[in-house]
Amino acid sequence: MLSFESEAFDAAVSGLVLNFVPQPDQMIAEMARVARNGGMVAVYVWDYAGKMQMMRHFWNAVAALDPAAQDLDEGRRFPVCNPDPLKKLFQNAGLFQIEVHPIDISTDFKDFNDYWAPFLGGQGPAPGYAMSLSEEQRARLRQRIYNSLPFALDGSIPLTARAWSVKGSK
Repeated sequence: MLSFESEAFDAAVSGLVLNFVPQPDQMIAEMARVARNGGMVAVYVWDYAGKMQMMRHFWNAVAALDPAAQDLDEGRRFPVCNPDPLKKLFQNAGLFQIEVHPIDISTDFKDFNDYWAPFLGGQGPAPGYAMSLSEEQRARLRQRIYNSLPFALDGSIPLTARAWSVKGSK
């Protein structure tokens, strides 16, 4: 429950949070409640199952090497991070003129080490998983990912990070 009066704001916006909320439908309903009539509600979330390519390459490699770890994949854990479920959440909250659009961001890595380094930090599902592995298992995962990436001629790795944005009017 948001601690604001109903119809208090012209807009209610949330970025990269919806998938972490236990009841996303209640979150959108609360955002709609605090938006004034004619106001806007909007959210955006990473497209973990599709074009969040940095993560897709990681979890695809994990699934090939350790099928038991598939349930850690954000693409599986956060089905709301797709256009149809997002639109349905907004419809169920009584919003209209709903639009869902991709936001594609170029995420180029200068080389494999630049790509791999974030997975060694240990925080978050993917880095936590990577750091839970033995050195040998991590080396196998690293090699599998390396073999799957689209390297450019200069050794860089051009990837896309997609987020889905959705907005609706009250």
